[in-house]
Amino acid sequence: MGFTVLANYKLLFFGKIPSTQIYAHDLIERRGAADHTAIVAAAQSAGRGRYRRSWVSHHGNLYVSFIFDAPTRDARCSYAVAVAVAESLQALGVDARIKWPNDIMVGGKKICGILIEYVGDFVVVGIGVNIKSNPTVSAGYKTTRLQRYCSATVMDVLALIMKNLDIWRGSDFANVRSRWMDLAHGLNQIVQYRGMHAQLHGINEQGALILNCDGNDLLVYGDEITLNEK
Repeated sequence: MGFTVLANYKLLFFGKIPSTQIYAHDLIERRGAADHTAIVAAAQSAGRGRYRRSWVSHHGNLYVSFIFDAPTRDARCSYAVAVAVAESLQALGVDARIKWPNDIMVGGKKICGILIEYVGDFVVVGIGVNIKSNPTVSAGYKTTRLQRYCSATVMDVLALIMKNLDIWRGSDFANVRSRWMDLAHGLNQIVQYRGMHAQLHGINEQGALILNCDGNDLLVYGDEITLNEK
């Protein structure tokens, strides 16, 4: 394990661990966690995403879990994090877009996943960015990697994300919401939700996703949607 302090973050570096997210949970439970701690791994043997799905974690990509103070839960946190990551890739000249609820897309393909979990008085923000490689999951699940678009390193991406997390987590939600809408993947298009077809209208002031189905607005919290793409 290596240790350094960068841009007001305490960074813990590992060559390979089961999961940065699991390590962050354990650190909190051992009462060894502090605000602005980042656990970074070169590779993971048991990386995971939402609903405990496996996350393929080869060398050359960014795998990081941030620990922030969070005495109260706020569903809007995920929007600030997504905007921060998308803005980081935009700064590298990559047209990154945000797909509800937690994916970052480039050219309609997933390049980054985000996992947000609350533990005690902290929130753990897990971020995985495909930089040198991207997994082959299934024919209908498209992924891509950053090196198709630019030559940024893991540390380049990490530094940008840390900077933008501080900016967007500290921003008024009205600004976060506006920027999220600018970057939303599939806005005003038809999506599938629980077997229904609906139009994606955006998010409201409380952080709910707004879908319109047969003229009626639906407010969605946390559930997944599928964009009808060719």
